Amino acid sequence: MTYIQDAINRGKISGNGHYTHLCQDFFEKRYGFQKCLLTTSCTDALEMAAILLDIQPGDEVIMPAFTYVSTANAFVLRGAKIVFVDSKSDHPNMDETRIEELITPNTKAIVVVHYAGKACEMDAIMEIAERHDLFLVEDAAQAIDSFDGEKPLGGIGHLGCFSFHETKNIQCGEGGMLTINDPQFIQRAEIIWEKGTDRAAFFRGEKNKYGWVDIGSSFLPSELNAAYLWAQLENLDSIQERRKTIWEDYYHFFIHSDREASILQSTYLNQFQEVLEQESLWDSIHVPAIQSSSNAHAFYLVFDSQASRTRFIEGMLAKGILCIFHYQNLQNSEYYQSISSDQRPLPNADKYADCLVRLPLFYELGK
Repeated sequence: MTYIQDAINRGKISGNGHYTHLCQDFFEKRYGFQKCLLTTSCTDALEMAAILLDIQPGDEVIMPAFTYVSTANAFVLRGAKIVFVDSKSDHPNMDETRIEELITPNTKAIVVVHYAGKACEMDAIMEIAERHDLFLVEDAAQAIDSFDGEKPLGGIGHLGCFSFHETKNIQCGEGGMLTINDPQFIQRAEIIWEKGTDRAAFFRGEKNKYGWVDIGSSFLPSELNAAYLWAQLENLDSIQERRKTIWEDYYHFFIHSDREASILQSTYLNQFQEVLEQESLWDSIHVPAIQSSSNAHAFYLVFDSQASRTRFIEGMLAKGILCIFHYQNLQNSEYYQSISSDQRPLPNADKYADCLVRLPLFYELGK
């Protein structure tokens, strides 16, 4: 509240002010992103990316089928044809070995989604993009403070898109960010961000007036959102440490190694034990592998069938614990079916849509 009150006292709460600059500078310095622009959502960051890449009707954009609808919508709005890739058999991320067969003369970009903060196979995907002269966009909505080796996610492709929605590790209710990693896009990105004007350059004293010079929209978040976000960023390390502890507690419980001790310490975990035993579901679950470079955005289980997942969700809900599934396979969506005749089987995306369930994971979740 101190920073929000300070933003009000400064007399400018409309965006691109003191706290916006603090947040953008934080990401540029901490992660080495070339240029960062806060947005009102990750959806807006994705829409800015589509404009920057000059996506036109008929252009094809390759992306995973197992993702949130915003990933696709941003490019559909520019007239693109979306070409979906199946997930990997052992992880919801896109299967990089299936990308190249989908490339045509009309392909303009590849969009990767780092599910649950785990990096896609970026070296392989970058090599494909470079060899075919394609743009690469990272939907890093779930990947704040995640890495691929030493490289921060969102800073590898030409453009990166982050979310600060209230469900994310670092949040301000609603918010997002575009990272520009290719210098050719920096100047135009700022213009698109400021409604198609060179207003930002004017306020830096680089121009004596500003005007309408390109297309754009109102992508800036309020200074109140930025002030809230700044308080989160100041505590990023402690937030991440807490989330990783929760993730690891879940992990050791579900792989059996610390189950007895966990149950003794936690009535909460005991309720998972009761449901899994009552429904005979222990042998029905697959536990994700531990990832030291991910950000503990989500802990999920994959069941052997949709029926098993449903029994688990209903059993947990009866105990007052909400466990929910995540994305649908977008290729099977009503809207995509209305605009595309693509009927290729995507069995892994179907599996995760039917069998994946996320467990509660938030900072205040106690032992």
